[in-house]
Amino acid sequence: MQWLFGPFEVAFVRQALWGGILVSLICALAGTWVVLRGLAFLGDAMSHGMLPGVALASLLGGDILLGAALSAGAMALGVTALGRSPRLSQDTSIGLLFAGMLSLGVIVVSHSQSFAVDLTGFLFGDVLAVRPADLIWLAAALVVAAVVSVLGHRSFVALAFDPRKAHTLGLRPGAAHAVLLGLVTLAIVASFHVVGTLLVFALLIAPPAAAALWARRIPTIMLGAALLGVGSTATGLILSWHLGTAAGATIAAVSVSLFFVSAACVPVFTSAPAGLPRRRRTRSDPSSALTGPRTEVEHPS
Repeated sequence: MQWLFGPFEVAFVRQALWGGILVSLICALAGTWVVLRGLAFLGDAMSHGMLPGVALASLLGGDILLGAALSAGAMALGVTALGRSPRLSQDTSIGLLFAGMLSLGVIVVSHSQSFAVDLTGFLFGDVLAVRPADLIWLAAALVVAAVVSVLGHRSFVALAFDPRKAHTLGLRPGAAHAVLLGLVTLAIVASFHVVGTLLVFALLIAPPAAAALWARRIPTIMLGAALLGVGSTATGLILSWHLGTAAGATIAAVSVSLFFVSAACVPVFTSAPAGLPRRRRTRSDPSSALTGPRTEVEHPS
């Protein structure tokens, strides 16, 4: 048991654990919608699109967190604006902004003779350097994310199921999409300073994707994603302590590995034994994670 609990006897590892737990909860709330709506590329682009703001803030001696927030907000506004063009697909718009923002950030970094921006820290973070002030900030971000998730739940569900139907119901899908982008932005900005963009993106996508393979209700997916994220954080910190590896990258690797384990186990645990009725989907529906799969009983011949 000392092998498991020994690392957490050290104060900075305990703080890293609490930081990872808070990040996992925030990312579970935002990442569930990212996975259900197929916005993984957007999440990746926004996490790396913060580089210009971080670079400028560091170069000018300003608040890095504020720079990241402004840069991510500009990225979200750009995606929304270009997404309204009928001649450009959403993937094309995101890809253009991704490349543009990243190149702009590299230009700003190269302009600084001292290279004040630590790109390694930006990408991988330093979860073992979490401070009490960071925990307070993450807790506040979690409260905001929870409030937004609860108040916007109905609109987010309608938006994920059918934007046209959401408009018919008077739920304003355009506004709901903007709020959802704000939620994703909050999750990324609140977490990257602590754990880096690599870990943020891993916890934003992998746990909700793993939970969505098993769960059919959105709250269940969020709960499963939170549990998997917390488990990835604890396991990653333990492995990092004993193996001497980078803590943030190890946590990210564990979370992604859990997804592949979950995906491998799905066919084993969902296949019906011979002689029993089998359930099959009558149609392929990407919204089945929201409403549950439509099924029928198929008796073996």
